[in-house]
Amino acid sequence: MEIIPNARKRLIIVQGPTASGKTNLAIALAKHFKTEIISGDSRQFYKELSIGTAKPTTSELNEIKHHLIDSHSIKTELTAASYSVEARKILNALFETKNEVVLVGGSGMFIDALTFGLDNIETSNEIKLKLEERLKTEGLRVLVQEVEQLDPEFAAIVDKKNPVRIIRALEVIYSSGQKYSAQRKGFKKDLDCEIVRFSIQWERKKLYERINQRVDSMLSEGLIEEVKSVAQFRNLKSLNTVGYKEIFDFFDGSLTLDDAIEKIKQHSRNYAKRQETWLKRYSDLHRLETENSESLLEQSLTILKEKSK
Repeated sequence: MEIIPNARKRLIIVQGPTASGKTNLAIALAKHFKTEIISGDSRQFYKELSIGTAKPTTSELNEIKHHLIDSHSIKTELTAASYSVEARKILNALFETKNEVVLVGGSGMFIDALTFGLDNIETSNEIKLKLEERLKTEGLRVLVQEVEQLDPEFAAIVDKKNPVRIIRALEVIYSSGQKYSAQRKGFKKDLDCEIVRFSIQWERKKLYERINQRVDSMLSEGLIEEVKSVAQFRNLKSLNTVGYKEIFDFFDGSLTLDDAIEKIKQHSRNYAKRQETWLKRYSDLHRLETENSESLLEQSLTILKEKSK
């Protein structure tokens, strides 16, 4: 295989909602191009979290080499900044012998950190500490309402149950006097390669059915036992995650098991909706149709071939 210059190499991204079929498409693309996969999922990095993060199966991992899956412990948080550094090193190393690399995941913030670089936004540790104190005294809902009022664009895509994201947004808003969302749009692609971005399009009802079925499968595979095995680390940011926090509430007695399961399904659907909203920022996104007579791989390859002309 001829190795082409970096400027003509391609990073093929498969991103979008949970349970949409990203893993299968990514593996099919990697097989076609005889390349490897980098994960862009902010929870699949962690060795201790497998069932609840819907990691690729052992057989799928054996089919194609994956990077940044089972690469870290939950005791060592991988931030978007550190992910960007690690993923870029892997990408550059792969491009020495590959013309295409596949990136797959649903964590838009992490994928953006890799593809666009990190935002250089004014912050203030003093303001952050005050916001953290307000979180304790006033509660998360008050801070969420401030984000909704001051930056409705970011409020539409942020996980409103994640205090880290809410505090980060308010810290930037109060430090700079500008919307967080406006400052995060100033990215410029600085990767020395072409980026081709795909998402798998489902009718919403069908996607939600797939999400519900996935949750049922997780439970039958041993999700409750997995959550129990990491209960001692429940205060870590990596465990403030759908599928784990609801089972913790069940352990505490604040939810019945049936209620916890319904909450997982509901929160997973909410997350998928936020992921869809995140996709609207990309002008270069190619949506693949699940109702198309051509397979997702065939649709992808047609687009990639057209872009190569």
